[in-house]
Amino acid sequence: MTIRSSKKTFPNSSERQFYKHIVLVHYHEIGLKGRNRSYFESLLIENIRLRLANQFTQQSFSIRRVSGRLQVGVPSKPAAYQVAEIIKDIPGVVRVSVGLRLAQDLELINPVALQLLQEAEPFSSFRVSAHRANTDFPINSMQLNQSVGAWLVERMPDKRVQMRSPDVTLHLDMVEGGAFLYTYTQPGVGGLPVGSAGKVVSLLSAGIDSPVATWQLLRRGAECIGLHFSGRPETSDTSEHLVRLIAERLQPYGGLLKLFVVPFGDYQRQIAQLVPASLRVVFYRRLMFTVAETLAIQEGAKALVTGESLGQVASQTLDNIRAINDVVELPVLRPLIGMDKLQIIAMAEQLNTFEISSQAHDDCCTLFIPRNPETHARLATVQAIWEELPVADWLRNIMDEIEFIDTKSVSQTVEELTVTGGDTGGDTVGDTGSDTGSDIGGDTWSDIGGDIGGDTGGDIGSDIGGDTVGTNQGRGD
Repeated sequence: MTIRSSKKTFPNSSERQFYKHIVLVHYHEIGLKGRNRSYFESLLIENIRLRLANQFTQQSFSIRRVSGRLQVGVPSKPAAYQVAEIIKDIPGVVRVSVGLRLAQDLELINPVALQLLQEAEPFSSFRVSAHRANTDFPINSMQLNQSVGAWLVERMPDKRVQMRSPDVTLHLDMVEGGAFLYTYTQPGVGGLPVGSAGKVVSLLSAGIDSPVATWQLLRRGAECIGLHFSGRPETSDTSEHLVRLIAERLQPYGGLLKLFVVPFGDYQRQIAQLVPASLRVVFYRRLMFTVAETLAIQEGAKALVTGESLGQVASQTLDNIRAINDVVELPVLRPLIGMDKLQIIAMAEQLNTFEISSQAHDDCCTLFIPRNPETHARLATVQAIWEELPVADWLRNIMDEIEFIDTKSVSQTVEELTVTGGDTGGDTVGDTGSDTGSDIGGDTWSDIGGDIGGDTGGDIGSDIGGDTVGTNQGRGD
């Protein structure tokens, strides 16, 4: 029996003669938002529209809601794959599919299904996965599977139907008067649309950890303002160039709302002269947090973000985290707190920031680091010393000197960047530490000893935004 859609479903009879190239955008968490769902859907649509407009200046795309997903109209098959590749990285998208939209008519669906499977060659096994969203179509999902599957088997006798883990799955969705067919589908980054969770200030170094932490907050819908502490004028500005490249890599995922740089070297030198050597790192970070909170209030942000992982370096013990957190009132979000270094590196590789962070660079955290940093700072001691420091003067000067960086103007690539620094550069990831280097996790040290977990050693360990840095270390973590 031939089953056709009614004239009521398709008042324009010409629509029955053609199929349209489409990209289907699937989401998950957004569909659970109840009364707020339309807000999240609208925000995701706008983010997709803006991203596509930036990539395709001469082309516009129609985007509409279709029964718990979004349909993006595209002019051609090649354009569909290009659009899908862009959309899959947008937070809020759990999956993207490239396919065709046509009338709910099995006489049209069957040959198009065969065409899609032929384009998916080579394969040995397949299955049909049909879904009927409502009862407008006269047969149910199981009957659709059987009908379309039987028609295809007759025309592909060399292929076998396999319900578990087939080589190819043909998806057939009957929704809102249309039939959507596709075999190509790719996972997205998931999460929630950027802009749905408010603003945060992310302490962003050129190391491995903090870009991943920033990405995690983008995936949760936050608008991220980057704040980088440079060792300038005590070091070169190499880390600033790398942070700009990291900002570029974050663009597909929503990017940084703004990027600020603080020349921090002079203030580290003053802290080194005024506080006990073992507590320098704690006071560096207290001042960083104070600056970050001041900037957050100025920009309307509601939290700070760091790339800290519990116990990874000296400043990331519970006692030291408490001593540093004490100086701010805003919440400090640490999305990597329970991850180990290898997990973070894997995420950095997925994000395509790992090779940037692996380049040798000067960093403010290489300055004036004690041989034996305190791992269990006493809060009362830290507070007493803090009260004697000219923090108000430092903060006023830093906010006057803070620099805004236009990330859109960065045109360098990782390959084009020339890293300077001479002896302050050196070992890259995987090298075993010599007098001043470390291995991939910072766990191997030779002449300088180490702090808790062996992650930060002697004169060189510390971190910014959770990123460990060494004087001869190329990674920044």
